[in-house]
Amino acid sequence: LLKIGETQAARDHLKAVLEQAPHDEHAALEYAFLCYETGERAEARRVFQRLQNSQQPEIREAAARAFQTIDSALAEGIARWIQAVAQQPGSFSAHLELARLAEQRDELVLARVHFEAAWRLRPERRDLLIDLARVAQRLGDSSFATTALVAAWAAPEPRVAERARELLGGRYPYVSEFRAAMELDPANSRLRRELAYLLLELGQEAEAEQEFAQLLEQDPSDYLAMAQLGFLRLKRGDRTSALPLLEKVASGPDAELAERVRKVLGTGRAINLSPNVGASASESGPAQEAKLMGIRSLHAGYLRDAEKYLRRAHELDPADFEVMLQLGYLYNVLKNDTEAIRWFNLARRSPDRRLAAEADRAYRNLRHQFTPWRISAWLMPFYSSRWHNLFGYGQLKVETSAGNLPFYPYLSLRFAGDAKQSIGGVRPVYLSESSLVAGVGIRSRFWHGLMAWAEVGSDISYLDRQDRPGRLAPDYRGGLNYGRSFGSTLASEGAGPFYQLGADLVFMSRFGNTWLAYAQNRAGYTLPLSQALGGWRGQLCWNLNLVADTKRQRWANFIETGPGLRFRWSWMPAALTFTVDWLRGSYTIGPGKSTFTDVRAGIWYAFSR
Repeated sequence: LLKIGETQAARDHLKAVLEQAPHDEHAALEYAFLCYETGERAEARRVFQRLQNSQQPEIREAAARAFQTIDSALAEGIARWIQAVAQQPGSFSAHLELARLAEQRDELVLARVHFEAAWRLRPERRDLLIDLARVAQRLGDSSFATTALVAAWAAPEPRVAERARELLGGRYPYVSEFRAAMELDPANSRLRRELAYLLLELGQEAEAEQEFAQLLEQDPSDYLAMAQLGFLRLKRGDRTSALPLLEKVASGPDAELAERVRKVLGTGRAINLSPNVGASASESGPAQEAKLMGIRSLHAGYLRDAEKYLRRAHELDPADFEVMLQLGYLYNVLKNDTEAIRWFNLARRSPDRRLAAEADRAYRNLRHQFTPWRISAWLMPFYSSRWHNLFGYGQLKVETSAGNLPFYPYLSLRFAGDAKQSIGGVRPVYLSESSLVAGVGIRSRFWHGLMAWAEVGSDISYLDRQDRPGRLAPDYRGGLNYGRSFGSTLASEGAGPFYQLGADLVFMSRFGNTWLAYAQNRAGYTLPLSQALGGWRGQLCWNLNLVADTKRQRWANFIETGPGLRFRWSWMPAALTFTVDWLRGSYTIGPGKSTFTDVRAGIWYAFSR
């Protein structure tokens, strides 16, 4: 690694070696020098300091010289910056440089003092809270370290917030930790807002009201805090102070929030002063906030917090179908598909067509796991201009679940044939297998788009062919299947670019016990839905197909590429698609490696029950 300039990689490799052999002083010395070269002076200094006590004279002397070089430079830098801080106590850069040098020299108390001083001078630099937490943790003050990390957890900079969340172990802070962080960073409005919503969720509405009032005092244009404060005051009967706040929100610049306020108050365009206002607010306000907290927690990866908030939102508003949908996604991520399918089933009854369709797709994707038998089929007829022939391929499969086993047994009937049956005279050439294949097999569960399968059966030819001894022949096949799709597919709602990959690695006894590899790539653009054409939707794409086999048979080794069109109408079954492709291909082995041109027009259809 060092010979090719990979210094950091070499350093990391030696670190791994030392974890396995901590007493290897030669490796430790080399590791320390690499740490110094890659800017990790603190780690280099610590290792050199330890190696000064080595029993090997050459290592002890080299480590002592290196330690003295690093330590003296750090000591001089610290002295220089201490003098600079004394002359300019308000210099942010002086405090920060002093803190960093002190931490590298393991003068942790000094480092802590000046990291905090630098942050106090520039409180918007909440990345310094992570530095402060790190030093406090090394000093054994884990309580303060947690406080600093919670304050950084709510930083507006995503990089800082994400790092703080990682160091907190991905958990949601407690109320006491929020309060301690607020004492450290009282101007952190994001932190105060999170605390207020947490208090609201815990039913501590009086304390939540105080936090929302403080938010509004810090920023009088915070309409979200204004609305929540108004609802809380309205709920406890303080209409005099609540209604002016809600009126201001309802006429404010945030149209979505204003509409939510009007909807909660049941007023349309004006604030309703009827006695029912308080009840409406109490029923809808907390439910909406619990839902928002649940969705945010789900997107941030705090799954248990998301479950708590979304469950609470459902209790407060049992008719919110979006909450049901999000609960379905949550339990799917938690691998509790029994709960997930129950929530998807409820959500697909939503009066919102878009939400109901999304829930229905999710429900159907999970449903097959809970049915003992599943019947599926696919059919692909197409015309080829190269062969002036109509081909047809398809499969009918009956599958059963096998409890908690990682595979599914199935029965299969495959078809492969063509209209011409053969070309040529005395020695005919067959363009397809011209047979039915009945078999029994097993397949694995899908894992990131990858599936393994194996099948044994009988190949039954419906032609009396010259290239096989009889109409019946044993058939063994199996392999791997992989498929992924990115971007806007034909089933998506919007237009946009897309990429699709379908790849297979298949063993086939029928063709001389060969392994056949096939990769089909499509990239292009999905066109918007055209109501003028009766709900027509199309994809313009470019195809790249690669085929090869281990026996190096000429027919199974080629590459082809060219433009294509896929289209359907919205009223058709979702899995029915028309295809037209113009392909230019070339054989990759054999004499001359001849080329060909082919126009293919066909239909793809599949269903599952």
